[in-house]
This record gives sequence, structure tokens and C-alpha cells, in this order.
Amino acid sequence: MRDLEDDPFPSTPGKVKIERAYAVNRQFNRCFASTSTTFLWALFLVALIASFLSFQSFVDTSSRYFTASWGGIQWEKQVRTSAQIDRPGGISVLVTGAAGFVGSHVAVNLKKRGDGVVGLDNFNSYYDPSLKKARKARLANNGIFVVEGDVNDARLLAKLFDVVAFTHVMHLAAQAGVRYAIENPSSYVHSNIAALVTLLEACKSANPQPAVVWASSSSVYGLNEKVPFSETDKTDRPASLYAATKKAGEEITHAYNHIYGLSITGLRFFTVYGPWGRPDMAYFSFTRNILQESPSPDFTYIDDIVKGCVASLDTSGKSTGSGGKKREPAPYRIYNLGNTQPVTVPTLVSILEKHLKLKAKKNIVEMPGNGDVPFTHANISHAQKDLGYKPSTDLQTGLKKFVKWYVSYHGYQREVGRKL
Repeated sequence: MRDLEDDPFPSTPGKVKIERAYAVNRQFNRCFASTSTTFLWALFLVALIASFLSFQSFVDTSSRYFTASWGGIQWEKQVRTSAQIDRPGGISVLVTGAAGFVGSHVAVNLKKRGDGVVGLDNFNSYYDPSLKKARKARLANNGIFVVEGDVNDARLLAKLFDVVAFTHVMHLAAQAGVRYAIENPSSYVHSNIAALVTLLEACKSANPQPAVVWASSSSVYGLNEKVPFSETDKTDRPASLYAATKKAGEEITHAYNHIYGLSITGLRFFTVYGPWGRPDMAYFSFTRNILQESPSPDFTYIDDIVKGCVASLDTSGKSTGSGGKKREPAPYRIYNLGNTQPVTVPTLVSILEKHLKLKAKKNIVEMPGNGDVPFTHANISHAQKDLGYKPSTDLQTGLKKFVKWYVSYHGYQREVGRKL
């Protein structure tokens, strides 16, 4: 007879099934408990990582806030004071590129007539920043506060529009110069396209929307051969990257005018000269080369155009959008601001020689194939009609004022000071 203890199969049916089911269930519970624990640990780890990243983002944001060159009660007070309007019917203007050549002149002109002006400039090193700092000091002496920052900084722009309800924006910040694009092309996209879009985004979202006047360029005429250049001429053959970015700017501003109701005025500047000018301009280098007895290359030159900026602000009309939505069509305009009389290089050099009392060492060279155009000549009839624009300073008078400033600013008084 078999011993029941040796019998692997119990005599009671179902007993083995129960024991096996119990064993399986216990194994399952162990597995489930292990999986749940793993899941909970994973969830805890994810939460820990998310908390760390959130804290790191907070630290980075706080760091940027505390290290920014703008913001704070005192800063806001300076902005509001500078933007204060001191004449009946005055306007409040944000001037970008305020430490630049044209920007500094426009800002002072507006302030002197009683308008509110706040400047914005990033003080980049395209040319000697000390000249920009000197312009900034001149602006401060006229009661104009210049914010040091980049137009691409959307947070800064939002803050400025939150502090001041600007009626107008004079956008003169840009990467200038034709030849520099060969060395640093990305700077033109950053400053002339990306920054323009960032600014227009801030303007279309502002309440009220400001009217925008901005600096295009005569360079958009590119390889056109018909002269004088008119606003109705085609501008589809740019000769340089600089010109291409300015042409892109005209198309971009048109889109924002059409979609969001922003009042837009584009000014196609022809060569601007005068005191506090840019060192990379032809008349500037000619003066320096004559004083330093260096050879002078030959290029063409066009007269002063600064006055049209203020007239453009005064006649800009209002933007028609609200909350980023267009209610009705808004003005969209483009004007040439130049001189009706082109000047040859020999004429320009001879005038500088006269005022410097020095002879230039001339070296006649061919036009380099780097984006420069062989000539520029403005048709200003539209600006005359709509803006009352009329250049009033002849080249002799303008260059005399420039030379007087140049020799004083750069310390050449010993050589020519008594002769001016």
C-alpha cells in the first residue's frame, strides 16, 4: 500500500488547483508590488528632475533680471521723465539707434521742440563705441535718457511699452555699411531683419499702437541705371546683402501694415554727412586721410537728409489696430530723402582741402566689386509734396561744419584750428 505522504497527487480533487492558484496569485502580487514600487520611484525621479529644471529656469531668469542693465524703480523713473511731453500737441517717441549718427540728431531735435524722447541703443563695436558714448553724453545733456539694450530683446521692448505709451517709434537702429557684410553677414540678418520683426511685434501688441517711421536705404535701388531714383522704380536687384536686408524690411513692414494696421513710413536715406557722423562714411575717411596725408580713394557722395525724419513723424497718421487686430487700413508710405544734386568725388575732396587748408594725396582706383553702387541720385518730389522736405544746407556749408567738428573732436586743432 502506498504511503499517502509519498503520493504527489492528493486524493481530494481540486486541492492542487487551489494551492497552485494561491502560489501563482502570490507570485503575481509580488510582481505587482515590485512594479508599483518601481513606477512610484520613477514618478518620484521625474518629479525631482522637473522640480530641478524648474528651479534652474527660475535661477536663470532671476539672474538675467538682476544682471540686466535695465529695470527697477529708478530706471522706470528715468524713462518716464525722458518721455515727458513739454509742448501742446507733442508726441512721445522711442528712438532706436539713438546713439547713432542720425538717431542722435533726430532725438535732440525732437527734445528741443518739446517732445518726449527715450533712446535705445546696444552700443555695438561696428565702429569705435567711444563716439557713441560721446553722443550719449550729448543726449543726456539735452535731457534724453538712452536705454542700453538690443532691439531683439522682446522683454525689454515690452517693458518700455508698459512704462510709456509711445505715440511714435523712430526705428534707426541697424547694421549699417555695405562692405562689412562680406566679413559679418549674420549681423545684418540679426540687426536689420530679426530686430525689425521683434520691434514690429511689440508695436502691434501695444495699446495704443504707435506709428512707426524707420530707416530703409537708397541701397535698395541696387543695379538700377535710370536716374534719378524714384520710389516707383523697381527694387528687385540689390547689389549687396545690406541692400537685400533693407528691401526685406520694406516687405516685412508692408505685411505688418496690412495685417495689423500699423502706420508705417519707410525712409530711403541717401548718403548723410555732418558732425558726429559715422567713421565708415566716405567724407569721414577723406577728411582723415587728408589730415594724415594718406591717399584718398574716389567714390560718389550725396548731401544731408536728416530733416525729413521729423517731418515723417509729424505726418505719419495713426495706427489703426488694437490688441493686435486691424480695424481699418493704416498709412503705408516710402520716401526718398536725399539731395537733388549728386557730387563728384573730386568736388568733395577739393571742398575738404579748402576747409582743411591741406592738399590730399589722390589715388584713383576702380570701383571694387563688393556691393558698392557706382552712383546714387534721389528724386525727392514725393517727400517735397507730402513732407515739405527741402534740403537747405549746401555742401560747402555742411562740410565746413563737419570739418570744424572733426578737428575739434579728434584733436587736430594744432594743425588746422586757426585756419578754420
